Amino acid sequence: MRRESQGMLTALLVVVALGPAHTFQVPVFRNKIQPSHHRSFPLKGRRDDSWTLYYGRYGADLDITFGSDESSGSSWGDDGDEDRMMVEAKLRREQVDQMLEDEDRDFRDKRKAQKWGKFANVTKSEDLQPLLQQEKKAIEKDNQQKAALAASKGVAFEVLAPREDDLSGPGQNDRISVGSGLQAKSWFSNLDEDLKSEWEALTANDAAATDSENSDDGEKSDQDGSGADEVAVDDSTGKLVARDALAGVRVGSAGGWSLEVFPGDFVVHRKFGIGKFEKTCLRPKTKLSLEEREAQTQRRGEMLAEELRKRKTGVTPEEIQKIRAKFGTEEDLDPISNPQVTVLEISYADAVVHVPVDRAYRLSRYRAGDAVIKPKLSRVRGEAWRKARQNVEEKTLALAQEVLALYATRETLERQPFDPKKEDEVKQFETTFSFEPTPDQKKCFEDVENDMVWRNRPMDRLVCGDVGFGKTEVALRALYRAVANGRQAALLAPTGVLAAQHFKNVLKRMGPGTPFNVTATLLRGGMSSKTKAGRELRQLIASGETQLVIGTHALLSNDLGFRDLSLLVVDEEQRFGVKQKERLKMFSNGVDVLTLSATPIPRTLQMSLSGIRDTSTIRSPPPMRKPTITYVQEFGEEIVQSAIEIELKRGGQCYFVVPRISMLEEAETLLKRLFPGIRIIQAHGRMQRNGAESNVAEFAEGKHDVLLATTVIENGVDIPSVNTILVQNSQAFGISTLYQLRGRVGRSDKQAYAYFLHNEESVTEQASMRLQALGELTELGSGFDIANRDLEIRGAGSLLGTEQSGMAAKVGFDLYMRMLKKSIRQMRGLDLPLVPRTNIIMITDGTPDNFQLPAKFVPDDITRRSEETKARLAESTASLVNITNTWKDSYGPLPAIVQRKLKTMHLHACTRRLGIDLVGAVKADDEGTYDCILRSPGLRPRHIARIAHKLPRFALPKGIDACFPSRFTVSGDDEEVIGGRKINSEALAPDDSEEEEDDWDAMDQEDVEAMQEIASVMKVKTIDDIDVEHYPRFRIRNCGSPDDKKTVDLLLKLLLPLAKVVYEKQENEADQAKAAADLRERQELMKKRKAANEALEVSRMGLNY
Repeated sequence: MRRESQGMLTALLVVVALGPAHTFQVPVFRNKIQPSHHRSFPLKGRRDDSWTLYYGRYGADLDITFGSDESSGSSWGDDGDEDRMMVEAKLRREQVDQMLEDEDRDFRDKRKAQKWGKFANVTKSEDLQPLLQQEKKAIEKDNQQKAALAASKGVAFEVLAPREDDLSGPGQNDRISVGSGLQAKSWFSNLDEDLKSEWEALTANDAAATDSENSDDGEKSDQDGSGADEVAVDDSTGKLVARDALAGVRVGSAGGWSLEVFPGDFVVHRKFGIGKFEKTCLRPKTKLSLEEREAQTQRRGEMLAEELRKRKTGVTPEEIQKIRAKFGTEEDLDPISNPQVTVLEISYADAVVHVPVDRAYRLSRYRAGDAVIKPKLSRVRGEAWRKARQNVEEKTLALAQEVLALYATRETLERQPFDPKKEDEVKQFETTFSFEPTPDQKKCFEDVENDMVWRNRPMDRLVCGDVGFGKTEVALRALYRAVANGRQAALLAPTGVLAAQHFKNVLKRMGPGTPFNVTATLLRGGMSSKTKAGRELRQLIASGETQLVIGTHALLSNDLGFRDLSLLVVDEEQRFGVKQKERLKMFSNGVDVLTLSATPIPRTLQMSLSGIRDTSTIRSPPPMRKPTITYVQEFGEEIVQSAIEIELKRGGQCYFVVPRISMLEEAETLLKRLFPGIRIIQAHGRMQRNGAESNVAEFAEGKHDVLLATTVIENGVDIPSVNTILVQNSQAFGISTLYQLRGRVGRSDKQAYAYFLHNEESVTEQASMRLQALGELTELGSGFDIANRDLEIRGAGSLLGTEQSGMAAKVGFDLYMRMLKKSIRQMRGLDLPLVPRTNIIMITDGTPDNFQLPAKFVPDDITRRSEETKARLAESTASLVNITNTWKDSYGPLPAIVQRKLKTMHLHACTRRLGIDLVGAVKADDEGTYDCILRSPGLRPRHIARIAHKLPRFALPKGIDACFPSRFTVSGDDEEVIGGRKINSEALAPDDSEEEEDDWDAMDQEDVEAMQEIASVMKVKTIDDIDVEHYPRFRIRNCGSPDDKKTVDLLLKLLLPLAKVVYEKQENEADQAKAAADLRERQELMKKRKAANEALEVSRMGLNY
């Protein structure tokens, strides 16, 4: 019975018990009797013959009178009768009191069971730990079974520790405390407060008992904790649960896809839409194969026979039916009779869907950015989700055309590549790096070298790496490469402090007095062309005497000109505004651009994820680096005093950061009051020239205890002795700034601490999400994850000038990006990646690195180097043929040595076009027969199907095969496409129809990560150093000895037809994309002109509305 009904029933019982002529006051809430478990006193006497019922604590809202108290002339009887009636009334009053108390107790028990869950029966602290241990063991056993079943499907199942923000209530994390707004109290808030106090008292006793035990046994203190630490509140139900029950899960396969979710996360299913992840669980397997069903029938027959043998007497048909009824239920624990499967439970508006873990690639986390409110759950039934998705697909097709047009336009841009012969000088500079590069750094070095040396188009690469992970070294090597080639380079920094730090590093590594003797200068604010120093500096830059310029926004001024600028490095791109970036576009036209960022802005990140910008990521941390312990708390003098006191006691220094300059004096007064005699120095952006840099340098020398600053120290400050930072009013900072500030500490092997102190009253919803993200993402290398969270909080905004955030909000950002990539794939057809260069581990006539034309053939040095570069970077054999025809027309017949070397150039053009990065020979048998292996990491079965469609007899040339590992095939088995045999295109590459969409999604991550997984192969000496069986590859049987130069002729004969098809098809697709983009642009222009003409006509006629 509902609480309202119970209250009405009690009131009516009192009316019947007391009879007429009594007045009752009953509180009413929205025309209903208000439910409450609080009463001042159930019955209160007004007169001998009138009683008032007070129900609730909110006073009387409605008077109900039965009978009349004006019948004073009448009498109910003599005095004895009146006394007897008073006694009976007292008894009835006591009965009513008891009824209300029983009702209160019942309701409290129900509420306690609702809020405490499995812990509702715990009355003593000593009962808590055994129950918790039982719960933990059950959860652990359940997770082990889930992991085993997932592994049988080829899926990795990993349990993740609960997120700190999910540990609310009992066991709440004391390092992260942030909220926003006022929480409205429910009708049950007072009872809930009582229950909370009861729980705290219970767990306090348990914690005291645990501390007592730990004081007696030191070893036990490392293993056991109090019950309060092991219990948390499940936000979705409001119920107390074991902490482990809120654990998240990460599932994935060797194929590359992965999903990480926690209870309460919103997810998107490709077919069903937006739902909420509740938990993982075990469910009976419904779809059984024929073999499994036969095994199930046989096993159930055996189980039935075993049960019947246990019966000594006869068995009735009813008993047999009872035994059979247990099959397939929770009581059936046999894995063959009742096979289980691990599923993810997703709740929707009208249903609950269980997704098997091996189908979890259909799910992705819902991220929509701008939408702060929770998304509306989709309905499984109906057409709403399908229509929404179809609408987004139409939009992504239009955007895909723009992206492909951008690809094609970018490939048409050309500049003079850097000379590979200068790489020896670059390698000499690399030896001055005093640390061993991390694996990710090495990959970045190679990516930048490929962009600058082995591509005709200008570089546009984003290097995303955590603070202190070595992005600067990537930039320094690129800068020196530009200078070594006789050109100019520039480094743009957002602040004077960071620019000064870079200038100091440049002078130390390559400036005057070093073997490299590079002339560098620092250009900052205050050095305009109106000053003498500014004019002299600009003259040196314009004449080319200054090879390397490091500067702030002054680098973007209109009066600054370079003689031969070839490279621009932009550090911390997210710090520059829209106007500066527009100036950057003009400034960097035809120039290589290398962007460094720990937390790229959402739009930059989206462009990187969609493939519009080349991206390299540094995730591996330097050795001995420790994660910074992060505290997110409300501002208080106690925490400030404690944090600084701990750091000063261990001989360190501190940063204290405020958002505005006006707050510096107040903060300094506070610190001097808390620590009399403390040494404080300030740094901010409005100090006199070089003032902030000088103060920071003085602080770095150890002359002060605290550096009180604004965000001027966000970048470029690297002081190992500072390992504590406090940020006041942290809710006023962006997530990127907070992350950069945290990166100022932890630059040594000491443990670092970051305190983000906020004003609770000023915390908005988005500020709360930012601070929560900083508290959660504390691991080393989490900069890219921070950027992703920023993308989730703020939204991606505009991509290519087209507003797409609304589309992303409809289906979630992850699904939206997948749909965009799918649209690009469908329009491109042959999206086989072009590799910058190929390592051919065989005897050939030279390599592209050392390709040279004889001086007698092309006498002019500049012209000869230019022609050598054209041949070296030719991306197709057709281009090489055109180049050689030009040579014949200009310089006469080709010398024999040039003809032999051109064969190697043609081979490299073919391998690059086909995505082949490594070529080598392996022994096929003991008789000296060799097979040639050509690894192509980005090759997929669908590519072979489309290539073969353009070849005679729909088959690869006889003698060359294509081999694919099982993780790349639709069938799930290793597959080989034999040359000379007709190809079944439908088996290799099914149409991207709706039915096959899940298969495409499962393989999508492989395509995204294809080129990122490739290790550097240019330093590979033998083919045996690479596990070629792990990658897609071409194979040429009986190719001859690797020392036989004739092998080159065989390779050319077999690869030329394939490379020609790929080149022609990709060029055709690029032309179509540009034509479609131009057509749409003209249509948009016509619409604008039509609208403008209509508006003009209306204004002329005076029809203004």
